[in-house]
Amino acid sequence: MKKPLYNETFQNREAAPTAYESLLGDAIERAYAQGLHDLEGLVNYLNQTGPIAPSGQPWTVDGYAREMARLGA
Repeated sequence: MKKPLYNETFQNREAAPTAYESLLGDAIERAYAQGLHDLEGLVNYLNQTGPIAPSGQPWTVDGYAREMARLGA
């Protein structure tokens, strides 16, 4: 019996991830791998390792939440 086709959520994108999106995703994965699972710890990690926030300013909890909402839209 043939398996039904199924799209993972990431496969429903309109375009491939940008370099920025890939860098951000990789940084978030590294933070999780180091045991950082709280938002403030993640934001601190991004400020230490990059990528820089889209505003050009340090990441903040609110800025991170806005960026995740924008990328998830």
